Amino acid sequence: MDSKQDNRNWFQKNWKWAVPSLGCLTVIVVFILLFGAMVGKVTDMFKDSVPYAVGMETLQKNKLVINKIGEPIEVDGMFQGNINYEDNSGTADLKIPIKGPKGEGTLMIIAEKNGENWTYKTMEVSFKDSKDKINLLDNRIKKSQTFY
Repeated sequence: MDSKQDNRNWFQKNWKWAVPSLGCLTVIVVFILLFGAMVGKVTDMFKDSVPYAVGMETLQKNKLVINKIGEPIEVDGMFQGNINYEDNSGTADLKIPIKGPKGEGTLMIIAEKNGENWTYKTMEVSFKDSKDKINLLDNRIKKSQTFY
């Protein structure tokens, strides 16, 4: 029996499946990196907005919220909503997940911009463990109502 020794390297032996696999892997990695960059830009846009800054400052000074979820209060995940600017007007509709040592919740902000000023229609915190909400604009707790 004549046995021939195959002197080709690994790539020469396996190129038929290695090239498409590496190409697909490259496309997936590039997609993940671009998606991550896009999420980072959107998050930065929200964090740089006046409604976000005012909402977070108001939230972190509110004694009712601090008693409910503790301090420090931090953002806990992805924002939801949108911010639109056009000329000297705009709107913001944000839902920001928050957490503290004692609990979690969501800060909701609805605002309109006219000229340089923002008018806040809604700025309230709802909590994960109850249906209560704290209105940050008038510092009142809205108790959930149960109907029988």
